[in-house]
Amino acid sequence: MARTPAGTKTRLEPQDEYPHDPGEAKNYNESMYFNVFDPEKKTGGWFRIGNRPNEKYAEISVCIYLPDGRIAFMFGRPTIEGNKELAAGGLKVEVKEPFKRLKVTYSGKALLMERPFEMADPKTAYRNNPSVPCTVDLEYEGVSPMYGGETVKADGSPLDIDPEKSFAKAHYEQHCAAKGVITVGDERFELSGYGLRDKSWGPRHWQAIEWYRWCPMNFGRDFGMMLSVIGDGKGGARQGGMVFRDGIYDLITECVIDSDWDENDYQTALRAKVKTEGGKSYEVTGKVTSLIPLRNRRTTPDGVELTTRITEGMTEYRCGELVGYGLSEYLDQIEDGIPVGKAAGY
Repeated sequence: MARTPAGTKTRLEPQDEYPHDPGEAKNYNESMYFNVFDPEKKTGGWFRIGNRPNEKYAEISVCIYLPDGRIAFMFGRPTIEGNKELAAGGLKVEVKEPFKRLKVTYSGKALLMERPFEMADPKTAYRNNPSVPCTVDLEYEGVSPMYGGETVKADGSPLDIDPEKSFAKAHYEQHCAAKGVITVGDERFELSGYGLRDKSWGPRHWQAIEWYRWCPMNFGRDFGMMLSVIGDGKGGARQGGMVFRDGIYDLITECVIDSDWDENDYQTALRAKVKTEGGKSYEVTGKVTSLIPLRNRRTTPDGVELTTRITEGMTEYRCGELVGYGLSEYLDQIEDGIPVGKAAGY
């Protein structure tokens, strides 16, 4: 998370919880994302819906981590018309009270995988695993302040952006508590845990960032973190995020992440050292308990195929004597078969 540039300010209003005017950019994206992890049942998941109204489809994902290591996963691109709501393909987000209460529901199918690594080749995954009925019914409660918004000029007018180089023009996050029921096939899971949600809007190409490490985590209702390290395209990295404690967000000024890898170049563990604006220092370790590799592919107008890999690991975190749960999401462009973030030392 970068600091607000000079001559700009961050704007965030309750109506930003609802859909915006998509404008002219063909690759306009408006998305909401939620995760939740139950620390007692060692079960969790994440859910994302992203409207691309000018391309007339939505991207929807449902990913559920079961306690025995299996993962139930669904991805789709259902057709949509306009940008009136975040509801498509059986997945729906309802804003009950902006910044405070939201509801996430899903009714449809999910691929139930005993070997989630098979999703590196979706054809193999779908050939080898069954699709089963799946439902999600979760109530989210914001437990932290809001962090982020839209960066605008000092007078409130929008910034000029190049849609072909954009990942999002606006983004905010919030630590949450969540409870409800998830069903996978004939299995039923009552969850009560913690997570993080975010929202983004504006033009997006997944290839606009060469790599990042995004690690949201919760150690209870009143203590959580979001660690963020993003490749700057010049061989360096932007370090940031925030620590939620004592009812406020303390912004991270330094965040160094050292990762362990398996033979597939998937993260298995991490160690992070964090310093904040408030003068606090933290050391965090993470152990990945279950992981699914995903990808996004796009062909440029001149015919070059670009591949982005995103590995999504349910992760057990430790900070001092505290144990918490969350996600380690590693996005990498793949060059010569190597994740560029790993090559950069992260």
